[in-house]
Amino acid sequence: MRKEYRTIKEVVGPLMLVEQVEGVKYNELVKISQSGDGEPRLGRVLEVDGDKALVQLFAPSRGLKIAAAKAAFTGKAIELKVSHDMLGRVFDGMGNPIDGGADILPEKSLDVNGSPINPVARDYPNEFIQTGVSAIDGLNTLVRGQKLPVFSVSGLPHADLAAQIARQAKVKNTDDKFAVVFAAMGITYEESEFFTADFRRTGAIDRTVMFLNLANDPAVERINTPRMAMTAAEYLAFECGMHVLVIMTDITNYAEALREISAARREVPGRRGYPGYLYTDLATIYERAGRIRGKNGSITLIPILTMPEDDKTHPIPDLTGYITEGQIILSRELYKKGLNPPIDVLPSLSRLKDKGIGNGKTRKDHADTMNQLFSAYARGKDAKELSSILGEAALSDVDKLYAKFAEEFEKVYINQGFTTNRTIEETLDIGWKLLKILPRSELKRIRDEHLEEFFDN
Repeated sequence: MRKEYRTIKEVVGPLMLVEQVEGVKYNELVKISQSGDGEPRLGRVLEVDGDKALVQLFAPSRGLKIAAAKAAFTGKAIELKVSHDMLGRVFDGMGNPIDGGADILPEKSLDVNGSPINPVARDYPNEFIQTGVSAIDGLNTLVRGQKLPVFSVSGLPHADLAAQIARQAKVKNTDDKFAVVFAAMGITYEESEFFTADFRRTGAIDRTVMFLNLANDPAVERINTPRMAMTAAEYLAFECGMHVLVIMTDITNYAEALREISAARREVPGRRGYPGYLYTDLATIYERAGRIRGKNGSITLIPILTMPEDDKTHPIPDLTGYITEGQIILSRELYKKGLNPPIDVLPSLSRLKDKGIGNGKTRKDHADTMNQLFSAYARGKDAKELSSILGEAALSDVDKLYAKFAEEFEKVYINQGFTTNRTIEETLDIGWKLLKILPRSELKRIRDEHLEEFFDN
């Protein structure tokens, strides 16, 4: 423990100014205490200017008396105690167990701020991860080491999709250990209970590390939660050799907390009031995912965010799209039709899908059927729109088949529910069954040898 200071000058919301300090560093952990206050409150150094340090509190400042309080700078950053025993446990946003179990016996303590993976050391993602969701596996494939966000809107069941992927995901064609790190930020108590109960009921908790930050927890703790999750993932992946899937929900709540702290610091706001460094801040989290040459483990990241005002150009989805490799988009229109999960496959995109499919990874016909399904569904939707404007009589016989295909595609392929776990073979077979609605002459994106093997039989 380093020197204690009784020179607290001012406290404004979650921020505290300490004067006459020496040797204080950015991101350093601070313990604030006063007599009769019980456990010390924690904070971190947000800014250093000469002999002044701006401290961000991880607990409410209510009841803190400046004259009686003292700040102790620890000389180290916020750390997470890590161990293989973290699997099956539930923690709060600061890494403290909240499941009633014993404290973790740590194998080591790691700085939660970490570092993005050096681009030179990165290994290219090229292995298929099976989520059991046809709209993802068949058309927007997730690849090990990829960053693939889910863009949702308010009121859609992205929590159910997150839980489904966490339960079902696995790396195909390998016996390597697989783990899930699940981080929830700014969620309600009801959502917290849903995730915890679902993971326990299905047994998924045994391979999962959960970090839960509730809506009534301090906003500054929310900023720490994803870093806790990535630190746990880095330990399991690069030191324990596991394939780790990190699911974060909701990144929008994280960005709102960042904006709240930025406003308290009186920083000049950027787009929509968010700090100008939002892109950099998100990148410091997202770029910690991936594969490293010479390491067996990997981190695959699925950040989930709700788009404010259903706007894809909002800064949070916009900047997330720049940093990550695609997006899965949930549709309010499909949800109103009763389709679950309501994944809109046409605007969705996985930029690395071509690297994780094909012979030896999924199946040799995957790429051809994927392209044909995209094409047929797009034409079928156009035919349905034309029919709604001009009437069905305006459609040709082939257009009517495409319209029927689009309808069946949504009912059968997309609408699988949140409890059905499909293998990639089942997904591909369903695709072929749907394509048989169309004449063979219309399947121009599939090679003849694949048509002879899968369509004619």
